[in-house]
Amino acid sequence: MSRAAERLRLMISHLDRSPASIAAAPTSAQTVTYGYPQRLRYSFDTGMLTPEQRAFYEENGFLLIKNLVSAKDIEGFKKAFEQICLQKVQVPGLVVMRDVAIAKSEFVPDQKAVSKLQDFQECPELFRYCSLPEILKYVECFTGPNIMAMHTMLINKPPDAGKKTSRHPMHQDLHYFPFRPSDRVVCAWTAMEKVNQQNGCLVVLPGTHKGTLLEHDYPDWEGGVNKMYHGVRDYDPKSPRVYVEMEMGDTVFFHPLLIHGSGMNQTQGFRKAISCHYASSDCYYIDVKGTTQENIENEVKKIAEKKYGVDDIDFKDTWAIRGRLVQGERISL
Repeated sequence: MSRAAERLRLMISHLDRSPASIAAAPTSAQTVTYGYPQRLRYSFDTGMLTPEQRAFYEENGFLLIKNLVSAKDIEGFKKAFEQICLQKVQVPGLVVMRDVAIAKSEFVPDQKAVSKLQDFQECPELFRYCSLPEILKYVECFTGPNIMAMHTMLINKPPDAGKKTSRHPMHQDLHYFPFRPSDRVVCAWTAMEKVNQQNGCLVVLPGTHKGTLLEHDYPDWEGGVNKMYHGVRDYDPKSPRVYVEMEMGDTVFFHPLLIHGSGMNQTQGFRKAISCHYASSDCYYIDVKGTTQENIENEVKKIAEKKYGVDDIDFKDTWAIRGRLVQGERISL
């Protein structure tokens, strides 16, 4: 029997099983029950994911892969981050963000004042993360073979300064993206050290990727909110949630409609993670005027116009200049 025929036989046998017979999730120590869906919508059969992993992503909208990125690579990313924070390296297009509570009380030219680096596509060492073969072989399962790296971040969640500003409101990443279809977009998020509830791990609402894009805006938080940290306006706070605790090198892949956020960092150390949002180069841009995304479009355009010294820049252009082909052929984006 050929390999393809054997896989088909295996999938059919799985689909015939009762969902009640499936109880374990192939992710860390999290427990999320799932059954096999009748139609696999959110991934491709590249031979990389097991049927169980595909079914888990289909049902929950995220998938954790243990020990994916090496300690050597992560050490290189940390050194590049430190060089940028010490202003020893200038990276074109890079956005350096600071926690609102820390920025108001002090400024020191090192990582203690920096909460996030965004758009590091022009930093060869940091962008190397986006091209790691061990990352891309999983990304291809969700985007297909033609892959664009669209959005890059290194998050340095600081110890909370007492204002709860180190937390990130629950949100959907698609709120920020003027490209579709959403099912061909995925985030890879890698822990650069141990991540747990104490230092503000990711919190996800399993299954919310099956819904629609909800209205977002700045939450009304007493301690203030960091720039661009929009949150979902209306979701059920009683929805089951999973705290995605990870070890250094663990990587979680998740759908852009999955509602997620992170809590406060209640430790004395920093919580670092590096991430990239990928999209199939077959994706296309949309006009978000008149939609729930118009508020983020206006905010991004103002920042871009100030940054690049031009007037009336188009929202999709702010993404087109950041996107980089990392595998296959650049088709539409």
